[in-house]
Amino acid sequence: MPHTDLAHSAAVLGAIATLPLLLGRARAAVLSGLVLLTAAEIALAVALVPGSDLRRIESAARIGVLVVAAIAVLVLAAVLARYPGIAVVLLLAAAPFRITVTLGSQHAMLLLPLYGILAAAVLAFAWQLVHGPAVRPIAPWLAVPSAALIGLYALSLLWTKDVHAGSIELLFFLFPFAALVTAVAHGPCPTWLPRALGVTLVGEALIFAVIGLWQEATQHVFFSRYLEVANAYTTYFRVNSLFYDPNIYARHLVLAITVLLLALWRRHVGIAWAALAGAILWFGLYYSYSQSGLVALFVVVVAVTLVGGDRRGRRVVAIATAGFVLVGAGLVAANVKGQSARSLTSGRSHLVAVAGRVFLDHPLVGVGVGAQPLASRELAKSSTPSKGDVSHTTPVTVAAELGILGLAGYLAWLLGAAAVLRDGWRRDSTIGLGMAAVFFVLFVHSLFYSGFFEDPITWGTLAFAAAFAAARSPAAVG
Repeated sequence: MPHTDLAHSAAVLGAIATLPLLLGRARAAVLSGLVLLTAAEIALAVALVPGSDLRRIESAARIGVLVVAAIAVLVLAAVLARYPGIAVVLLLAAAPFRITVTLGSQHAMLLLPLYGILAAAVLAFAWQLVHGPAVRPIAPWLAVPSAALIGLYALSLLWTKDVHAGSIELLFFLFPFAALVTAVAHGPCPTWLPRALGVTLVGEALIFAVIGLWQEATQHVFFSRYLEVANAYTTYFRVNSLFYDPNIYARHLVLAITVLLLALWRRHVGIAWAALAGAILWFGLYYSYSQSGLVALFVVVVAVTLVGGDRRGRRVVAIATAGFVLVGAGLVAANVKGQSARSLTSGRSHLVAVAGRVFLDHPLVGVGVGAQPLASRELAKSSTPSKGDVSHTTPVTVAAELGILGLAGYLAWLLGAAAVLRDGWRRDSTIGLGMAAVFFVLFVHSLFYSGFFEDPITWGTLAFAAAFAAARSPAAVG
């Protein structure tokens, strides 16, 4: 890490910025938060990237690309300032896409399309703050725990065991997502927006599934050398569509299946179209062979049906679930003889156990943001890269990185999420249930796979729920 002191200063500045940004009730406060957060992002970028790498972009061609990108962001910001409702749709459409970036010795898969749209959305929001009506405060049950959790993560860079990984976490995920929450939660929520978001989510997932089925037919995958090697040594063929990781691909298909099922139960889509789309999504999910995706699908489909289905549907699902659990338990019991928990869980039980030991060794404030993989690797004396030691269980990762203090912040944030989703549910049961179902998918999946706080849909769902509840409140409607 070239400039650790600068990274520490940037982290503290970013933690301070979240307070006026998320809690501000006046234009000046929110604008000051945006300015401070931008300064923290710039400082973190300078601290993270060595000067030798920065000099690689000094060629005329690369500077020209940056200029064109900046102009595109400004043009998009002007469009979003005029039609602010479409910003959320564009952000959702860009959320799945990560692009591999190589800058000298630095390699990362970043949400570059999302960052461009988010920059435009934030610029449009700042323009509206200056020239528009008075700012509408974010619901406190979302703003307060979010500011506390992001602020704690930022401050933990001061004691993290892995400053490089922690700086990446703050620069490319937590700080930008604080801006995302602000821009979306303060934004308008026209009546057409929830349907547009549902169509975008399902439509993109259908494209991903079709590409996944094509990969199965051709036995060819994209973007993942490790998956190509793994497929060569297994009797089955895993697909990843346009994603590096099959489990992330599966997560997006589960999200779409959940929304589609809810639309079917609430009679917003015909059964023939739902069956066709559902079949494509299901087979696309099947060939990902994602255990975490299938578990999330099972849990969420049962929950959505019990809450949103009719009486017959609830009865059928309850009986089928009980039968499935009994049969599954029997099959597991018949096949576990002589096998360890580590082999049954593809090594994840071992990763959780080691991360748990990291927490026990640092119980109060943990090992710091981004440091759980490195700490686990050192504790287990593993020879694999740090990425191979990710716990894949969000509560355990939070405990290892932030200790008891972080677990308290995480639980408070989940309670705040439940409150803001409940508020949206009260305004409209169908749309509110849809938002709750999407968040529940991400939460359940995070218990078996990483990427909960690094997924923009996690934060965007809660921000949209806050905007929706505010727009449909009696004061706003009146």
